[in-house]
Amino acid sequence: MCGIVGYLGKNDALLVLVDGLKRLEYRGYDSSGVALRLGDKIECVKAIGKIANLEEKLDGKERKGNLGIAHTRWATHGEANEVNAHPHSDCSGKIWVAHNGIIENYKSLKEELETEGHIFKSQTDTEVIAHLIENFYRGDMAFALRETLGKLKGTYALVFIHEDHPEKIMAAKMGSPLVIGLGEEETIIASDVSAIIARANLVVYLDDGETAEIGNEDIRIFDSAGAEINKEANKIEWNSEEAEKKGFPHFMLKEIFEQPESIMNSIRGRIDIEKGDAVFEELDDFADVARDARQIAIAACGTAMHAGMAGEYMFEEMADIPSKIDYASEFRYRTPIIGKETVLLAISQSGETADTLAAVREGKKRGATTLGVVNVLGSTIAREVDACVHNRIGLEMSVASTKAFTSQVAIMALLSVYFGRQRKMTSADAKVILNELFLIPEKIKKILELSGEIKKIAEKYINAKNFLYLGRKYNVPTALEGALKLKELSYIHAEGMPSGEMKHGSIALIDDDFPTMFICLKDSVYEKNISNMEEIKCRGGRIIAVATEGDEKIKSVAGDVIYVPETIEPLSPVLATIPLQLFAYHMAVLKGLDVDKPRNLAKSVTVE
Repeated sequence: MCGIVGYLGKNDALLVLVDGLKRLEYRGYDSSGVALRLGDKIECVKAIGKIANLEEKLDGKERKGNLGIAHTRWATHGEANEVNAHPHSDCSGKIWVAHNGIIENYKSLKEELETEGHIFKSQTDTEVIAHLIENFYRGDMAFALRETLGKLKGTYALVFIHEDHPEKIMAAKMGSPLVIGLGEEETIIASDVSAIIARANLVVYLDDGETAEIGNEDIRIFDSAGAEINKEANKIEWNSEEAEKKGFPHFMLKEIFEQPESIMNSIRGRIDIEKGDAVFEELDDFADVARDARQIAIAACGTAMHAGMAGEYMFEEMADIPSKIDYASEFRYRTPIIGKETVLLAISQSGETADTLAAVREGKKRGATTLGVVNVLGSTIAREVDACVHNRIGLEMSVASTKAFTSQVAIMALLSVYFGRQRKMTSADAKVILNELFLIPEKIKKILELSGEIKKIAEKYINAKNFLYLGRKYNVPTALEGALKLKELSYIHAEGMPSGEMKHGSIALIDDDFPTMFICLKDSVYEKNISNMEEIKCRGGRIIAVATEGDEKIKSVAGDVIYVPETIEPLSPVLATIPLQLFAYHMAVLKGLDVDKPRNLAKSVTVE
C-alpha cells in the first residue's frame, strides 16, 4: 500500500524514480507523482491511475535532474485525484514531501496551522507534514524534520526535499518501511528493496524513530533523540522477483506472515481505549445511522462472505442489532426486506466484485444506507457506497486471500463496537474487545512459529482426496474459510459446515480416508464440539484439531493438534484461521502446485 522512491546521484533522476515506482506497483495504488529538481526549481507532476498515465504527462518535455522524490498513493484521506496525490508542498512551494502511513492527529494540526495562516490544497493527512516543516525551517532541514516529527502521532515513512538544498534528501521512519540503497555514486530511498534492486547491491534499513540525511558526499543517520549513529549496510542477495517477495518463496506465504502487521494497520488509529470507542474517520456522519438502524444486511462473496458471517454473529451479540448475511450473487434475486432503516454492508477486498456491487446498487434502490469494507479505496464499491471503511493492508499478490480475511474480521469487530456504542454497549464491554484486538498481532506471531510443525502434519495427509472442516458459532466461518483455502490451493475437495450439522448426512462419508479438520477452541461451545469429535472418531475418522493452548483433553480425541493462543470468542476466527492458511499452503507446495496463481481463479471477480 503506497510506495516511496527518492533519488540523489549522477544519473537521470526521473528515469530512476519512474522505474522505482513501477517496481512498487504490486503494493497497490490509485495515483502517482514525482517532484524533480530542475535547475534551481522543483517541478511536480501528478497523475491519476496507472503509472503509464504519469509517464504520458511527463512525455514530450526534457526533464534532466539529479534529485527527486516520487510516490504511488493508495487513498486513505481524501479521494483519489491529482490534488490529493503525492508529493505535497508547503505554502511557498519550496518544500516537497512524500509519505506512507497515517497521521492520526492531522486534523488538530491542520486546524492549528490554518489559524497561523497556512493554506491547504488537499484533503490528505500528509500535507500537514509539509506545512509543519515550513513552520520549523530556519535553514536547517534536519532540525525542521526533528521538530516536525515531535508533533506527529501515527505512522510514517517520509522523504522531503527543499528547493534551497540542491543536494540533500531527508527521510524518517516510524511504523512504515523505508530503506536506503547505496549504488555507484547514487543513493536511492524506497519503501522496500524491490524498488532499488536494479541499481544497488547494498542497503541500509532504517528502524523506527530514525531519520536520515542523504547528501552527495555521505549519509548521516540519527536516532530518535537526534544523536548520530552508525548503521551497517547489508548486501542484497535477492533478485528482483525475490525482493518483492521479501525472501519468501511465494507471495502467499509472505502475506500470511504479514498478518501481524496488516491487522495492526487495520486497527491503528481506530481505537480509543480511554473512552472504549471504535473510531472511524470515514464514519464521521454515520453515528445517527448506526443508532437508528433496525437491521444490517451483509453482502459478500467467497472469503469476504466468511468474514461477513463472523460479522453477523458480532453485530447481533455485541451491538444487539438483527443481522443477515447473504451471498452477494443471490442477493438481488431474492426479494430482500430492506429499507431506510437497513444498513447494507458490502465486503470486498478489491472493491470491484461484480456481484457485491450489484447488491450495493439493489440496496440503494430499496432505500438502504450502504457501507463498504474494501481494500482498494478508489474502487467502484468504495465510490458508490454512502460510507466506506478501508482495510489498509496493502496489496495481496496471491490470488488466494489471507491477510484480507483476517483484516475484514478485525474490522467487523471494530464496526460491531462502533454500532454497539451508539446503542446499548457499555464502555467496559467495549474495552474488553478493543484491548484484546491490540493483543492479536503478537498472538498471530506465535502461531506463525508453528509453520514447520504444520508442514509435517500436511505431509501425513498429502494423499487425502477429501476433507471435512467443522466448527461451531464464531468458527463456522473459520471452517468454511479453511475448506475454501484447501480447495483453492491444493485442488482437494473440502467441505466446511457447522459441526452440529455433520451428523445430518455428512457423517455417512466418514472413514479412514476422509479426514476432518476440527476447530475446537476453549469457548462456550467446547463441550459440544468435543462430543461431535467423538462421533467422528468412533467411526474411524482421522482428526486434526485446532485447539486452545493448554488443552490436553483434546489429545485423547484428535490424532493431531495445532494450538493457538487463547482469545475472546468474537476474535477467535482471526487466530484459528492462520493454521488453516498454513496447512493449505503446505499441502499445495507439497503437491508441486502454483500457490500464488491457482488454476481457473482470478484475484478480482468483475463478472457475475
